Amino acid sequence: MVVEENCTMHHLEMELDMDLPMECAPIGRTVKSALLRAQDESRVIVGLSAAINVLSKSPDGSLFCLMAVPKDGDSATHMHEVLLEAFCYENDIYVIKVDDATKLSRILGQETVESCCLVQKTWTADQDEERLNKAENQLVDYCEAHWDAPKQPTVQLPAV
Repeated sequence: MVVEENCTMHHLEMELDMDLPMECAPIGRTVKSALLRAQDESRVIVGLSAAINVLSKSPDGSLFCLMAVPKDGDSATHMHEVLLEAFCYENDIYVIKVDDATKLSRILGQETVESCCLVQKTWTADQDEERLNKAENQLVDYCEAHWDAPKQPTVQLPAV
């Protein structure tokens, strides 16, 4: 299932009684907004190897793991991504699947195409409580709504 950017598709699917996305919200734009803000605050870890390295040392510091749909034929990368996803679920890190590694990389201003990134948490001044901005709260709600789904929906990122 791909979560669409607009409500037109949602209404068409309702009429056809198909498998529906949960909401009409432009979740792809929310992902982009959260990524850009986290990047401005130096809270984004880009790349599969970097993500695995950070998570192996401190999984408690990560809020989201964004993963692009894997390309066919790269079984080694696919195995790493499957293990990373399982590790994230085990450590209560929200996994957001996105439709395209190139769009993800462009949003992050990367010259190379990266298939995943982590968004680190922010904390209150006394370091005892997480602090979320509006976009992050929306993404947490989105992730919670899909947490137990047998197949996670894929978020369509906006074109960059």
